[in-house]
Amino acid sequence: MAKHITQLDLFSGIGGFHLGFEKAGFKVKSYFSEIDKHAIAVYKHQFKDAQYVGSVTDIRGEQLPKIDLITFGSPCQDFSLAGKRAGLAGDRSGLILEAIRLIRECRPSVFIWENVKGSFSSNDGRDFAAILQEFTDLGGYRCEWQLLNTSWVLPQNRERVYFVGYSTKPGRNWRGVFPIGEKPSGTNEGTRDATNVRALVAGAKSGGRHSTMTLLKVKSATKQGYEIAEEGDSINLTAINSTTRRGRVGKAQAQTLDTLCAQAVVEPKIIGYTRNAKGKVTDRHLKDTAGTIHKSSGQGGNTDQFVQHYRIRRLTPIECERLQGFPDNHTEYGIYDGEVKKMSNTQRYKQCGNAVTVDIVALVAEAVKPLIK
Repeated sequence: MAKHITQLDLFSGIGGFHLGFEKAGFKVKSYFSEIDKHAIAVYKHQFKDAQYVGSVTDIRGEQLPKIDLITFGSPCQDFSLAGKRAGLAGDRSGLILEAIRLIRECRPSVFIWENVKGSFSSNDGRDFAAILQEFTDLGGYRCEWQLLNTSWVLPQNRERVYFVGYSTKPGRNWRGVFPIGEKPSGTNEGTRDATNVRALVAGAKSGGRHSTMTLLKVKSATKQGYEIAEEGDSINLTAINSTTRRGRVGKAQAQTLDTLCAQAVVEPKIIGYTRNAKGKVTDRHLKDTAGTIHKSSGQGGNTDQFVQHYRIRRLTPIECERLQGFPDNHTEYGIYDGEVKKMSNTQRYKQCGNAVTVDIVALVAEAVKPLIK
């Protein structure tokens, strides 16, 4: 039987935390907070019973019912390794203090914070230490954290900090939450040693290179001046003329999705020749996927098929949704002022890039299940 919980979903985006807990077997009633109108529209469309409660700065605990779970992937731009590293002094990342205020007011059984890897090192680690002190000052919670990577469960290299706090009231399970999944050397993890780590391996292409495979040279600031991309690899097209960027090629996986989705994939184009019963070519066509392969290919109306060439194309919105663990077309529609409208691809890319990974959340949700009474 599904466990019913009431969630306060702060900085909710398109509902990655909500879906992750549902995937772990919870029945979720959400009160969600977000200021991006397109994310709000998607959330309303996908979770009809969810209740929108406005900006995090306007929410007060006494206005809410009993909350079992608070989740928040607070804005991370000021912690990002690619940003200016303003840390807690930044207007956006400082919003985490509003989430901590609501934890103090609502006293949930569990709270979960997700953020970028840079939150560990922002301002030489002082910001993370300050956040840890804020959580500790709440009183009555045990806190654990770990750096998790989407690549353990899906083909996207996306490292994120997951910080979990849970009530220390009598009767609580003290077995701990982390470690979860694969824990490579150098991973940041707090409160416990990594033992009995369960490896989660993402799918990858097999067979290795072969003599007929097309290898593409992608300009990169490496010793060779380029990286090699082949079928199934991703290519990061951000600042394509830069002479200092490296790591442009993702081997059989996407790199971290961002809000612009400046990533492409290398894929084959298939050429087919349809022949008649006498073996004469009657049609020639080019397509992205091979047709049905027959044992008598090339005879009596069947088709000979060859890889004609390779192309580089941008990831589609559906592929971005899949890389984040969302169902296909999760971001296709939104509800604006009671009316269902189609979402632009620009917004779909943005919402996927800002989201938490559903499958990683589901792993965390499984681990905290005994802690939610």
